[in-house]
Amino acid sequence: MSSAFDPSHVWLNGSLVSVAEARIDPFDHGLLTGDGVFETLIVYRGQPFALRRHWERLGRSSAVLGLEIPSKELLATAIEEVLEANAVEGGRLRITVTGGPAPLGSEKGDASSTVIVAVASLPGHGPEADLVTVPFRRNEHGALTNHKTTSYGENVVALDYAKKQGGTEAIFANTQGSLCEGTGSNLFIVFEDELITPPISSGCLPGVTRALVLELCERDGIEVSQRNVPLRALAEASEAFLTSTLREVQPVRTVDGRSLPDCPGELTQQIRKAFVSLTEQEIDP
Repeated sequence: MSSAFDPSHVWLNGSLVSVAEARIDPFDHGLLTGDGVFETLIVYRGQPFALRRHWERLGRSSAVLGLEIPSKELLATAIEEVLEANAVEGGRLRITVTGGPAPLGSEKGDASSTVIVAVASLPGHGPEADLVTVPFRRNEHGALTNHKTTSYGENVVALDYAKKQGGTEAIFANTQGSLCEGTGSNLFIVFEDELITPPISSGCLPGVTRALVLELCERDGIEVSQRNVPLRALAEASEAFLTSTLREVQPVRTVDGRSLPDCPGELTQQIRKAFVSLTEQEIDP
């Protein structure tokens, strides 16, 4: 979609500044404790995709941590300035909001939030995914469950584990042993001739792309069951795909080194085609 580029400017606390001049307080609570939320958007044709949905989820996540976020209008202006300053037609864009300067501990401070809007090149996930199930569990009852926060230490460890096993994404079960999610993706599988995705109650993030895919399936008469299945169902699936902002709809090739029967499978191809068509027709669905 776009060639690699080095971003020159970011939007920081209300102003467009050069990357070289941007500074974050060393006492920022997001840096110290992970007290922050974020959203990653993909840029198509110089515009952020699904901004409304990402802003709404940012608001839900920030409410859990007691953070104030800018208005949608202000963020839209910040995004426009950043995209223009970096001459971005295609890439990834990230909105980050943290607790701002605070004490050296879990206690919150009384300073204003830190707000950053930045862009970068797309990560290049490749046409297919190789999944590795990890020995760590998602806690479906945690305080931050279902919210997109900067507390990503578990994901860092899990993805590193998967890559050392030759994978491109790590897959978690939850505390009940049910299939949950990846480090930055949701999962759909065809298991026993049924298209299944873990329910939000499993502990997975309510992904924006996941929601759009569910809506496309409903529109096109594709039945999707949102229910719990054991982790082993993934390896026994006839086909599977990941959904995320940057992966879009990505077929799964292998699970723990074993090839799935169909990649991309018939349903995966149909859904991926519908999603690509959506991105081409509507920038903020």
